[in-house]
Amino acid sequence: MAKKVKIGLIQMSCVADKKTNIEKAIQKIREAAAAGGQIICLQELFTSLYFCDEQRYESFELAESIPGETTEILGKLAAELGVVIVASLFEKRTQGIYHNTTAVLDADGNYLGKYRKMHIPDDPNYYENFYFTQGDMGYKVFDTKFAKIGVLICWDQWYPEAARITALLGAEVLVYPTAIGWAMSQDQATNDEQYNAWQTIQRSHAVANGLHVVSINRVGEEAKMRFWGGSFVSNPFGTLLYKATHDQEEVHVQEIDLALTDSYRVHWPFMRDRRVDSYLPITKRFLLDN
Repeated sequence: MAKKVKIGLIQMSCVADKKTNIEKAIQKIREAAAAGGQIICLQELFTSLYFCDEQRYESFELAESIPGETTEILGKLAAELGVVIVASLFEKRTQGIYHNTTAVLDADGNYLGKYRKMHIPDDPNYYENFYFTQGDMGYKVFDTKFAKIGVLICWDQWYPEAARITALLGAEVLVYPTAIGWAMSQDQATNDEQYNAWQTIQRSHAVANGLHVVSINRVGEEAKMRFWGGSFVSNPFGTLLYKATHDQEEVHVQEIDLALTDSYRVHWPFMRDRRVDSYLPITKRFLLDN
C-alpha cells in the first residue's frame, strides 16, 4: 500500500541579522505548508550567515540552547500549521562547548529531539572545527507524525557509514540540511565537478539503503563563497524527483511514496545480502599501518 508524504524544501539566502532570517524562514514555512507540505526542511544554520568562513570569537554569540528560543517559536508554528519542522541551529551546550545541531519539531509542536553533526570539516572557508564539537549522541531517527526521518548534516553527506547506520535505525527518509558552495575563484568545470560529486554521493546513499534522500542547501554570496543551492529529492533508486536552481530562493513541496522502500529492497536486496560478519575492519582508521 502507498504511504505518501509531502516534503517541503526551503532553499534561501541569509543576511547578518538573525531575526530577519527567522522571519523569512517562518514565511517560507507557511508557503510550504499552504502548498501541502507535511515535513518541512530548512537548510543548515539558517538563522545566520555561514560564519564558519572565518575564525571569529564574536560568532559564538550566535549560538543558543536547544531546546530554546528558536525551537519554541518553531514549535508553536508547527502546531499551528500541523507540520513537522526540521531546523538546523548553532547550539550552545554549555560554556565552551558548541555543536552544529538540527532540532525536530513534530506536527503537534512537541520538540522530538536533536541530532548533533558527527563529521566536522576543517577546510579553507569551512573552519567548523573552530566552532563545533563533534556530535556525541550517535545517529538519530525521529518518529514524526508523517514518517520516521533520519537527520544528518552537510559534511555527514559524504560518509556512507552515517547513512547506513541511520537507515538501520529505521529511517524511512534521510534529510540533509546543508551549507556548501563554490569558491568564487573557481572555473565552471570545477564547479560542475564538485556539485555533481555532492549530488552523486547522496543519491548513492538512496540506492544503497533503498530510501528517499532530501538535501536542502542555501543560496547567495557570502564572503568568498557562492552557495550552490541545487537542493534535491532522490527516490530510493537514485532518480531525481526534484532539483532546485543554483542561484534562486525556492520553496518546493515534493510528494514521495515511502512504500517504495519495500519494493526496491525486495528487488535489489542490498540490505539482505550484507555480510555483517566481514565488516569489522571498517572500524579501523587505516589497515596497512606497520
